[in-house]
Amino acid sequence: MEIVIKSNPKELGIAAGKLGAELIQQAIEQNGFANIILATGTSQFETLNQLLAETGIDWSKVRMFHLDEYIGLSITHPASFRKYLKERFISKVPPLREVNLIDGEADEENECERLSKNILKHPIDVAFVGIGENGHLAFNDPPADFEIEVPYIVVELDEACRKQQLGEGWFNTMDEVPRKAISMSIKQILKAKHIICSVPDQRKAVAVKNTMEQSVSNLFPATAMQLHTHCTCFLDEASASLVSQTN
Repeated sequence: MEIVIKSNPKELGIAAGKLGAELIQQAIEQNGFANIILATGTSQFETLNQLLAETGIDWSKVRMFHLDEYIGLSITHPASFRKYLKERFISKVPPLREVNLIDGEADEENECERLSKNILKHPIDVAFVGIGENGHLAFNDPPADFEIEVPYIVVELDEACRKQQLGEGWFNTMDEVPRKAISMSIKQILKAKHIICSVPDQRKAVAVKNTMEQSVSNLFPATAMQLHTHCTCFLDEASASLVSQTN
């Protein structure tokens, strides 16, 4: 895992977005297309903004997969990740080769099966991800399942995860925060050729320290990225503040 530390979230996002754009362009040049995974949440704001600013990407050759989504949440709800991606990304680029959003209002088992079959046919070139305050990767809360091979799975959201969603302002009360979600599995995320992890803000500092310094463990799900040979983690000074200087 390579660690890149920038001064603030905007500089972090610029660096992450530029690397992501370069990798997408490389995939298009080599294969004629690129397959990517997009994450959501406040950690991805600046990274997505930079991707949108890049002028060299032929988006008509890009197939997009969605990282995770709440079960039972309407697409019109402010916290819907489908709504997030449609408004913040999909509507702002030319039509993509293919868009694969998770429908959290559909039958959850059928939706996991549908998405899993499709992503298995399209190996991922670049995965954009973040790290949760509880150390989760996607919605794989601790203790995460490190063994399951299925690409998309149904997960239970723990209290720390749900509190984060409330704290970020996506919901008005804890009772509103869903208890289940569809998430890409850890093993599927690690199959991506390249992982770009964007993690700004002081509130992520403990999770970042654990991710970088703990041994790989399902109690710290994001440590799984230590096993990936082409993972770059972009931090700002706040999120990196607890990482040992010798790490």
